[in-house]
Amino acid sequence: MEILYLIKPGEILLKKENQKEFTRRLVQQLHKRLSGTGCRIEEYPGRFFLFIEEQYAERAEFVLKRCPGLNGWSRAFMCPKTIEAILEAAASIAAKAVAAGNARFKVETRRSDKSFPLGSYAMSAKAGEFILERFSSLAVDVHEPDFVVTIEIRERAYVYGHTESGPRGLPSGTSGKGLLLLSGGIDSPVAGYMMAKRGAPLECVYFHAYPYTSMEAQKKVESLAVKIAAWCGSLRLWVVPFTDVQIHIKKLASEDATTIMLRSAMMEAADILAFRIGADAIITGESLGQVASQTAENMAITEAPSHHPVFRPLIGIDKEETTIMAKRIGTYEISILPYEDCCVLFSPKHPLLKPSFKEQTKAYNDLRLTALIEEGLAKAERFVYKYKDVLEAFGFSP
Repeated sequence: MEILYLIKPGEILLKKENQKEFTRRLVQQLHKRLSGTGCRIEEYPGRFFLFIEEQYAERAEFVLKRCPGLNGWSRAFMCPKTIEAILEAAASIAAKAVAAGNARFKVETRRSDKSFPLGSYAMSAKAGEFILERFSSLAVDVHEPDFVVTIEIRERAYVYGHTESGPRGLPSGTSGKGLLLLSGGIDSPVAGYMMAKRGAPLECVYFHAYPYTSMEAQKKVESLAVKIAAWCGSLRLWVVPFTDVQIHIKKLASEDATTIMLRSAMMEAADILAFRIGADAIITGESLGQVASQTAENMAITEAPSHHPVFRPLIGIDKEETTIMAKRIGTYEISILPYEDCCVLFSPKHPLLKPSFKEQTKAYNDLRLTALIEEGLAKAERFVYKYKDVLEAFGFSP
């Protein structure tokens, strides 16, 4: 049996001349993520309607929760534009709510078809009365209802109950490509998620310092990459061996500056890779003042090797807020696995907090790391995660 999801787009409705392109991208993403289901999508002003076989309902809802560009969605009834058909659909919504133990409700009606005989308020009142007659255990509460029955009278009539929140933001592919510096920590996966919500296709780079960091640390990052791919649709992960770079820094740099030098080397490597893959920006999980390397002075130094803009979506967000987001998107439990990345293992006891930009950029240039960085990039291992890999990781058949 075919079922219907009413989809509410958000920010794309604010786009004027470009709205068609944003809409095309959103529909393209939905079709890509639901390929093989035989679904169809209809577009009307302010709404999309997804028709799909009921056997794919769980997969459809998985996709709708993670497809940027959607403000919300509801499983809905579509019915003829007659009062009787609308009332029966409203009663069906109420029946499910009563079975779930709900007792208070209200009805909201949006009538864009002004030829319909009842106005919005009159239709809501009539539906409320009909539901009360059908279910004596219910009571109307317009201020704090347990559930809401929504009626939309448009080109057709639609009736639905609870609206699930979508990710909001912009459809994937509507913004420039970003290269995410992905570690095994809590912050960088959340930064990737936030940029995916802004429509940025992502690729990720992870700097691996084997044997100082374990293969378990790399596997952890691979798992995080799949989680991020669930939001942006697909991605590539580049694993760059960085042991020689780190050893060179450890030998020649001042101990209190090793973290700054390492972060600068990572930025230089990311900048080179960004040019090669056609990325428009570099993304990090840095938050102002969270750790020593993330003071304003240090970040000015560490981003200096980049010719690309550096986006830091977490810059004004504290750790508690980031942790809440990590739990919500499913990366937290992976991030806290006890496998340290190279930044942690090579951290000095007393790092610089407010270094001189001129002195430290000169110190970095004097290390002459470009050749070692190029060697690492030449040996980089590439992992490709398509949406079918995401589905398999989450237990769906692609």
